[in-house]
Amino acid sequence: MREISVRRIADEIRRLCIEANRVLPEDLEKVIRAAEKTETSAIGRSILADLSANLDAARECSLPVCQDTGMAVVFAEVGQEVHLTGGSFEDAVNEGVRRGYLDGLLRCSVVADPIRRGNTGDNTPAVLHTRIVPGDRLKLTVAPKGFGSENMSRIKMFTPAADEDDIVGFVEETVRIAGGNPCPPVVLGVGIGGDFEQCALLAKTALCRPVSERNRDPFYAGLERRMLEKINRLNVGPQGFGGSTTALAVNIEQAPTHIAGLPVAVNVGCHVTRRASAVL
Repeated sequence: MREISVRRIADEIRRLCIEANRVLPEDLEKVIRAAEKTETSAIGRSILADLSANLDAARECSLPVCQDTGMAVVFAEVGQEVHLTGGSFEDAVNEGVRRGYLDGLLRCSVVADPIRRGNTGDNTPAVLHTRIVPGDRLKLTVAPKGFGSENMSRIKMFTPAADEDDIVGFVEETVRIAGGNPCPPVVLGVGIGGDFEQCALLAKTALCRPVSERNRDPFYAGLERRMLEKINRLNVGPQGFGGSTTALAVNIEQAPTHIAGLPVAVNVGCHVTRRASAVL
């Protein structure tokens, strides 16, 4: 049994909150810079150049890449041979978020109640997803999620009568309806299968996969490519001004489902689909 202090967890979450908001994952940054060279629209190329310059400025000036520093979504894979010491794991995660957002001068965007509102003042509580996995390590991923893109997300409970074209059409329709609202070019996380809540979680998890990695199943990898091609023919373009770069990537995660169902969720991420990870 390996012991990990929750104080160490809080320190790491603090660091990851700041890092994720200031520096995009290398794989995503490469795709954005590459799109500037392939974009067919002149205004689209100009916008993509501005987005690249913004990434440089954020890194050089230690500033957030976007003013919406999002809700702190935290994924924790806890090894079953790990013993957490010194207090509550959930409290430690929220303490790390609190310190990260206040110390990093990041915008605090969480309200205490969905209807009565009231800002919590420190971006807590985090949205926490925890899995018990084999081993004696703890992997933490912080994925700040802004709501310009989150608000464009959708879920549909298809029946098994739906076919591949119906699913691709639903994903394409989601992007078309969203238009310029989610600050395209977007990254799409698509969840297929499970039940209502697992499907949505699959879509969120898909956004945490590098955009350079395709689904390990060749069938779903092909579906990712087909969705991306159709979406990029919509002519929404960078920031909604038209062009051939509406989406940077489509990541699909799938799971077994009920014989009577075929749920599909689309979690829309903007061009700054952020994440940072650490293993303790």
